[in-house]
Amino acid sequence: MSPSVLVDRYLAALERSDLESVLVLFTPSATVHSPLYGTRSPAEFYPELFADTASSRLTLLSAMHDATGAPVISFWFRFDWVLADGSPAPFTVVDVAELAPDGRIQTLHIIYDTASVRGAWDAQAASAEEL
Repeated sequence: MSPSVLVDRYLAALERSDLESVLVLFTPSATVHSPLYGTRSPAEFYPELFADTASSRLTLLSAMHDATGAPVISFWFRFDWVLADGSPAPFTVVDVAELAPDGRIQTLHIIYDTASVRGAWDAQAASAEEL
């Protein structure tokens, strides 16, 4: 799978909260590093993210490939995230994907400033704990 196809499939699956379609893009031993959720396996991270999501709209801004030919791609996109409680939490993000030899994601580093979303995310988490 080419890197551009990988990015397109990843963003489409993420926007739909399609767990099965996201997970097939990762190797069995993959890890995801998220500023809000910490370091987890994709099988742990994505169900939690999707449970926290009412809807999302993703807009690809740019995709970048490593100039040295290393198996790394980065993609910058706008994530118009609506939390499960209805709170909007939009942000822009860069995902850096280290690829395995088969083209799937081995490690994903999610990079964004959480200042604009942390308050809404923390409030939703506190409400969930009260239930």
